[in-house]
Amino acid sequence: MNDSPLLSVVIVSWNVRDDLRECLQSLLGTGDLGSGTGKQLSEIEVIVVDNASMDGTAETVRREFPQVKLIVNDENFGYTKANNIGIRQSRGKYILLLNPDTIVKPNALQALIECAEAHPDAGIIGAKLLNPDGSIQRSARSFPDIGAGLFRNTFLGRLFPNNPFVRRYLLTDFSYDEVREVDWVSGAAMLVRRELFERIGLLDERFWAYCEDVDLCWRAWQAGFKVLFCPNAVIVHKIGRSSDQRLVASLIQHHKSMWLFYLKNYRRRYPLVLFPLIGLGILMRLGGALLRICVHWLRIFCFQKLNALFWVQSALKTSEDDPSESRTLKP
Repeated sequence: MNDSPLLSVVIVSWNVRDDLRECLQSLLGTGDLGSGTGKQLSEIEVIVVDNASMDGTAETVRREFPQVKLIVNDENFGYTKANNIGIRQSRGKYILLLNPDTIVKPNALQALIECAEAHPDAGIIGAKLLNPDGSIQRSARSFPDIGAGLFRNTFLGRLFPNNPFVRRYLLTDFSYDEVREVDWVSGAAMLVRRELFERIGLLDERFWAYCEDVDLCWRAWQAGFKVLFCPNAVIVHKIGRSSDQRLVASLIQHHKSMWLFYLKNYRRRYPLVLFPLIGLGILMRLGGALLRICVHWLRIFCFQKLNALFWVQSALKTSEDDPSESRTLKP
């Protein structure tokens, strides 16, 4: 008798206790997987791999979710390696890589499993991700090319906002209402067939974080598997709740991973003489992002200074009008 679960859910967390609690509550409250699969929720295992959080995440999971298998790393191994740790401990036919800042909507797991069962040639299936306000996240995309590298989130993209390179990369004409083959799907909610991992290996740990999902989808296609988007599997994704805690470091790591993806997978796609142009595009994008952060911080600093100055001037004027108030301003 095979006692392996149909589905293993692997969640990597780092200092997102409250988001993880909400994620687990939504995940464990989704009910069974439906009569189409004949599997119950009891046949799902949930694995949380915590990257040495300092906010009490591990204690919260142990106390509030004893049914969850908890793995606590003694240091932050990064998103990719931590996922691999969870995958190695999993037993399911399918493995759902799920971000902790997500909320799983009812029937989302059922939709993913049914889509996988209906398409045995699909190695990876992506969910339909929504922003908290209900708007669509562009979680299904084409593989990046040189044009996307030069125009995506750079000053060139601002000069030519409707350029075909970014439109093709983001699949701006994609309707998100039907099952379709796509180049890659977001790792925020990615269902992977165990057979795929057995064939091509786990996530590439050279990607400390970011672009490991693009790379896995690339390798899946190269190995003969398809990548599908499933519109009926709806999951809310808050985006960047861990990375926002170290925004500059996360941006640098993201762009390092982009460069690694190009070097690893595109050596035969583009002449080597073009790689400096690709690197330039990535540097332009990183520089623009860092500049926007600096401007944002400068605005906050100036606002705080002006607000403090206004308060002092108001207090001084009040003391002039009411001598009793002046005593409260003396050191």
